Amino acid sequence: MHTTAQDPVAPQGRTLAFMDEAGQRSRTPKSSDHFVMSAVIIDDEHLAEASDCLAKLRVDLGRRPDDHLTWKNLRGHSLRLHASQVLGQQPWLTISSVVVCKRHITQGIEGIDDDLAYLYTVRYLLERLSWHARDRSRQSSYTLAHVIRFRMEKLREYERLLRADPDCKIAWTALDPRGGQLDQPQRLEFLQLADLAASATFAAFEPDHYGNTERRYLENFSERLYRRGENLTSYGLKMHPWCSSTKAAYPWVAAL
Repeated sequence: MHTTAQDPVAPQGRTLAFMDEAGQRSRTPKSSDHFVMSAVIIDDEHLAEASDCLAKLRVDLGRRPDDHLTWKNLRGHSLRLHASQVLGQQPWLTISSVVVCKRHITQGIEGIDDDLAYLYTVRYLLERLSWHARDRSRQSSYTLAHVIRFRMEKLREYERLLRADPDCKIAWTALDPRGGQLDQPQRLEFLQLADLAASATFAAFEPDHYGNTERRYLENFSERLYRRGENLTSYGLKMHPWCSSTKAAYPWVAAL
């Protein structure tokens, strides 16, 4: 049973979460079948290690020291495999993702525009970030990679609505009371780790032009996924919806 926004927490440290997405928010016939939002979670005392990791990864991938690492610019399977392996090798890193399986959602989608679909995914991820921080007696800040035409005012208004919602499961006392921030991966390098995590996860679900998916990237960092006990699909890999049709379509998820 999850505690609510009223539960007290005595922060004993600071955690930072950096969030990015892959796929399209829209639910048009031509849009992607999936939308993924991932957060990489790093304790404050490990930020220097995270920066060193990115610096070494740029060297490994033949990039310049100040280059912006992005999955779409990793041209080639071997480069992407290595990037995902590096994520899996970092003991200071925790990853939590929400995978929206859009073609399996049959109810409650009337009147939901792209921004609301995006924010609803943010809500799921904030729940998990808050539980992770609360259970470790920490307080987490969160920064989202900036989305085109999405303004800070929309995030603040949605946070306000969530705080007023008695059914909201976010443990607010475990999150920075100032609310989330928006930034660019080119300026805040840790968002680049979130881009890699989200895109690697997306590849496991979204078929390519030939109908193939690639699960190895996600499997390479499965040990970094947020788990509570043995529970993965409620925490580090939240599937929406998680129903009979998605369980049948993605039976491999339970084995991660």
